[in-house]
Amino acid sequence: MTDALETITLYRPVGEPELQLIAASGYREFPPRLREQPIFYPVLNEEYAVQIARDWNTRDGGVGYVLKFEVDARYLDQYPVQIAGARIHKEYWIPADDLSEFNRHILGLIEVIAEYRSSAGLAQP
Repeated sequence: MTDALETITLYRPVGEPELQLIAASGYREFPPRLREQPIFYPVLNEEYAVQIARDWNTRDGGVGYVLKFEVDARYLDQYPVQIAGARIHKEYWIPADDLSEFNRHILGLIEVIAEYRSSAGLAQP
């Protein structure tokens, strides 16, 4: 009997430019970080991802998306969970240099589960 692979569901709030790069990968990976972005931070709960997508990514007429994806739990064991504010603000801090390896541990496709626009402020499934 083999052990079933355990996964962790993660979320990622993104704007339009990052979503286009993810779509170009077939929704299989996140794009490399920019020089001024040394950390990739997926979050552990949908509520936190919604806050960022709705309140930050929509500024100045932008669009915010909430993405959902599964990652190999054993791989994530090497990264401690970080609290970035309130108790719901849980995230992993993945160094930019580790992102290619992180992408290899995504199981399945990255899904868009919500969309927020500055004019409406309402989720679009």
